[in-house]
Amino acid sequence: MLQLTGVTKSYGSRPALDDVSFEVRPGRLTGFVGGNGAGKTTTMRIILGVLAKDAGTVTLDGAEVTASDRRRFGYMPEERGLYPKMKVLEQIVYLARLHGYSKSAATDAATALLERLGLGERLGDNVETLSLGNQQRAQIAAALVHDPDVLILDEPFSGLDPMAVDSVAGVLQERAAAGTAVLFSSHQLDLVERLCDDLVIIAEGTIRAAGDRETLRAQHSTKRYELVSTGDAGWLRAEPGVEIVDFEGGYAVFDVDTEQTAQRILRDAVARGDVGSFAPQHASLAQIFREVVR
Repeated sequence: MLQLTGVTKSYGSRPALDDVSFEVRPGRLTGFVGGNGAGKTTTMRIILGVLAKDAGTVTLDGAEVTASDRRRFGYMPEERGLYPKMKVLEQIVYLARLHGYSKSAATDAATALLERLGLGERLGDNVETLSLGNQQRAQIAAALVHDPDVLILDEPFSGLDPMAVDSVAGVLQERAAAGTAVLFSSHQLDLVERLCDDLVIIAEGTIRAAGDRETLRAQHSTKRYELVSTGDAGWLRAEPGVEIVDFEGGYAVFDVDTEQTAQRILRDAVARGDVGSFAPQHASLAQIFREVVR
């Protein structure tokens, strides 16, 4: 497990990170979200040793991360860093060889990964001739080709069309399922919410929320419920402790003052007729983000 504890960083008198602490667990996708300048890229660069921290620790399986450990990391920066004049396959093979692969093993690994990412027909093209989206896929291949134990990706879905997003998401899910600890940042909150097991929200250099996705959704959910029934749900308007949010015929979304009110409404709905569904509405990641950042 990758763990940050009390990490701080300042640029002169300007604080960039303040007591940043969170975990990236193996076998799980961790989404790292925050506004521009919130501290995401600085945090990632400290994990990778590109930047020095002022205080705190970055550990892997309980021990301080070393240069040797970082050889087992994969990193995709937000800015593209491939050699534009190199052919796509040649580039990824070269990077695999830097990690100790033989030429044949590097070629096999690079070819399989590029094909999985939808670049099978562009292996012999120079990187600079690729579209921005395809360059992004090649950059992801560069981070993955040596089969890292920890994967750090800065905006991996930026510039990708929906088909490419699905392709890249599938690869990341496969890597996580195989035991890799994956941390990626993104401004696409709906995508993060769909893919991630764990979430970390950062604002102004401080962690505002971190943990399991469903736990965070439950913690930040309002007492809002949805009722679907075959009868008219208009009777809810007269119920004490109930505030209607949305209503149409047998469909209603409403807030309650207490959980006891919600249970009373459910009993009354059952007594009045067929109930198709009755369930709490969990907060979306966008709602949680706005709440904790505010």
